[in-house]
Amino acid sequence: MSTCNFNTEASVETLATEVACLKATLTLMLKAIGQADAGKVVLNLEKFIAQIEDPQQAEIFNNTLQQIKFGYRQ
Repeated sequence: MSTCNFNTEASVETLATEVACLKATLTLMLKAIGQADAGKVVLNLEKFIAQIEDPQQAEIFNNTLQQIKFGYRQ
């Protein structure tokens, strides 16, 4: 992994596309690991979000998690 190049262009569109790709990747990974383990991951993410002190950042994390949960349930 130390030889991989994870550079990203500075454009907002490229960053947005990469974030969408990561959301889809996480959703597919949750589906692959099984319902019980995926549930644990989601619960841990919800606990993590509850500990975020910045309300704006917490809201962004929560919205992202809701999108991932929606994709997982499909």
